[in-house]
Amino acid sequence: MFAPGCALTLYKPQLSEKLYHTLNENEGTMDVLGICCRLNPELEAGTEIINTCPGCNRRYKNNYTESSTISLWEVLAGGGYFEFPDYGGTRMTVLDACPTKNEPQVHDAVRTLLSRMNIEIVEPEKTRETGTCCGDSYYGNRPVGEVKEQMRARAGEMPVEDVVVYCVSCVKSIYIGGKKPRYLVDLLLGEETYPQTYEPDEWHRELDEFAGVA
Repeated sequence: MFAPGCALTLYKPQLSEKLYHTLNENEGTMDVLGICCRLNPELEAGTEIINTCPGCNRRYKNNYTESSTISLWEVLAGGGYFEFPDYGGTRMTVLDACPTKNEPQVHDAVRTLLSRMNIEIVEPEKTRETGTCCGDSYYGNRPVGEVKEQMRARAGEMPVEDVVVYCVSCVKSIYIGGKKPRYLVDLLLGEETYPQTYEPDEWHRELDEFAGVA
């Protein structure tokens, strides 16, 4: 079952559709799980979820233990069928999403995909298991001004201008921080990354309303 996640579906629903068709053609026929992972998806025992969202990855593993989940990045890295665009050796760095802190297989898969797209990876000092938050996870626990300060601080630690992210909320954070976010789904499908709604209050309100948890 493919779970594109609320954030990707809200960001660029057409890319969610493209990924779904790619998986159906190469991984076998599957359904789309459209319900937000913060709600109970009532999964049947033994269901495998292919996720695109680090937050979904964590919730499916921790909250719905009768099912299993794997990131899209791992699936594509091991598939051998995806046609990767060529970015000509462009130098980019990687911001690892907080929910994947203890998921080295996700970190490895992301970097495998970037290498196959002919992207030169410049690692930040704090990366993979030692990476720190983009700032968004502080939302709701700290004043918005402090959240944005953390976003600017983390973006400032990125060694090059182009920052690969695989979380839509990280797109917003890196943009606020003054660097250029490159969302992994966009890179895979040859598209530019746009911040769209990025102010923390507006983004989280929009996301909650779309997910049906507002």
